[in-house]
Amino acid sequence: MKVNWGTSIVIAFGLFITFIMYFVFKVQSDKNYDHEMVTEEYYKKEMSFQQQLDKEQNAADLTEKVTVSTTPEGIMIAFPASFNKDKIKGKVSLYRPSNQKLDFEVPISLSASNLLIPKTNLVDGRWDIAIDWEYEGKAYLNKLVVNL
Repeated sequence: MKVNWGTSIVIAFGLFITFIMYFVFKVQSDKNYDHEMVTEEYYKKEMSFQQQLDKEQNAADLTEKVTVSTTPEGIMIAFPASFNKDKIKGKVSLYRPSNQKLDFEVPISLSASNLLIPKTNLVDGRWDIAIDWEYEGKAYLNKLVVNL
């Protein structure tokens, strides 16, 4: 029997479709691949995420904002001057996207309304800063990016 080019194209398409369907069914039925979009303890994680959003909203609602600036000495974080510095508690997390080994946290301990992170602890480049702090029982979270 002689097969013309039209029949060959139909057979090629049929084989291609069979090939693709084989892999689709194989991936769908294999237990090594997890296709679930839900994480373990989803509601617990959702509640912590909502708390984070609430903290960010509290920080956005402040009339005096937390400011971050770079100085020759390092990174200066200025908390609202109207707040009592002794009642501000929390931590500052510095995350280096290019090198996880450089990540560190600094507890907030203020002698004035400013916190200085010395340049000796920092490498030039991008730093993601998360300031997670509390004042008189109300939690705040400020996130920003600084380039040195």
